[in-house]
Amino acid sequence: MIVRSAIYGFLGATALFTLYLAVLSAISGWTFALDQLTQFWYFIGGLAVGFGIQIGLFTHLKHLVHNYGGTGNVLAVSGTVSTTAMLSCCAHYLVNILPVIGITGLVSFASQYQVEFFWVGVLFNIAGIMYIGQKIFAYNTHHNEKI
Repeated sequence: MIVRSAIYGFLGATALFTLYLAVLSAISGWTFALDQLTQFWYFIGGLAVGFGIQIGLFTHLKHLVHNYGGTGNVLAVSGTVSTTAMLSCCAHYLVNILPVIGITGLVSFASQYQVEFFWVGVLFNIAGIMYIGQKIFAYNTHHNEKI
């Protein structure tokens, strides 16, 4: 099960990284996407890896709950925080097309605080990993007490 969770985590990280590059490339072009990746690789990589870890932990927790008689209430955990954080980080790149829609102010705000958005994403990643990890620990502790 651990290998399966690791594979799901790797696939999740790869999917988020690919989504980031696809959105950025669609909005501003491939060259710009590569430039941003070069400039912010540590944030982008960290967010993708954190998301992958959350997916892996979530997969492991789901396996524990479903195979060892737990309730679905434990699974009220979401890894979508990382996706949202990463997409909000690149939202300021929409400045190229959003004036037509009329929300330039929001995009300007996002572009001014790009690095801060990255940090918020990293903090949410850490919080998500800690939360899911605590749920796994609590489940294992509770399950071992019954044995």
